[in-house]
Amino acid sequence: MKKIIAIFLLSLGAFVYGQELQANVTVSAQQIGGSNQQVYRTLEKSLKDFINNTSWTGRRLQSFEKVKCAFSIIISERNSNSFKGSIIVQSTRPVYKSLYDSPILNINDQNFSFEYIENENFVFNDRQFSGKNLIDVVGFYVYLILGYDADSFQAKGGTPWFEKSQKIARNAVGQQKYEGWNPTEGPRVRGTLIDRILAPSNNNLRNIMYGYHRLGLDLLSTNETQAKQSIFNQLMGLQAYESDFQMNYPFSLFIDGKKTEIFNIFNTGNNGSVNLNNLRNLLNTMAPKESDIYWNKWK
Repeated sequence: MKKIIAIFLLSLGAFVYGQELQANVTVSAQQIGGSNQQVYRTLEKSLKDFINNTSWTGRRLQSFEKVKCAFSIIISERNSNSFKGSIIVQSTRPVYKSLYDSPILNINDQNFSFEYIENENFVFNDRQFSGKNLIDVVGFYVYLILGYDADSFQAKGGTPWFEKSQKIARNAVGQQKYEGWNPTEGPRVRGTLIDRILAPSNNNLRNIMYGYHRLGLDLLSTNETQAKQSIFNQLMGLQAYESDFQMNYPFSLFIDGKKTEIFNIFNTGNNGSVNLNNLRNLLNTMAPKESDIYWNKWK
């Protein structure tokens, strides 16, 4: 009887506990067609298992603690075992005492190519470049997701995971075959992004990330007026980047990910003493493409 109970508890634990991510993975090759679509289904399943079953941080989390995320790979070219396309990476974060998941990360990486043989095993090693680029890019974004998530719960809490992403990027810089790693390639590649995130000049944005979520969103259900004032204060701190926001990739990711949410927060309910005109003016300056869609619609 004791043995049966022990087996039951172990089985229950397998359902309750797992690794750090709850990832959905899709692989699409509609742009190139072809009769052999099975390779993409195999890749999709293998990547999903790899991401969800790998212990990225050494922690075992309950299901509700896992970070929800999605990896969408769009294949545009194929030459034998060589693939080229883009990868879209998204993640969300639960908001305290609500059913709402706040968007955290939304990246469309167009510099994505890799080698893959159907049914190959994925072996991840953050100490060296794999030579095929697939798990390197995926591993880079996994740690980026974990870093952003941790930053939203604790001030600069994501540093250990961002440093993992940076290590992966630096391992890949020396190779010549795959684009998207070397900061010299431009302001919107993986190498530039992670270096900018960890730069001291980005500390203010990372602190805003924490304050916006932990001191703002998480309080909306219990004290709307105080929460909105806190969110307003955090957003006004973006003024620190007024001179370089156009070339600041992390800043762009923050605005792109949060624009709809920011609009909705101040478009309903009681805004208390929030000076909406000041926030509108700031966002019209720093996110002018969104002015007619969002900021100028505030009453």
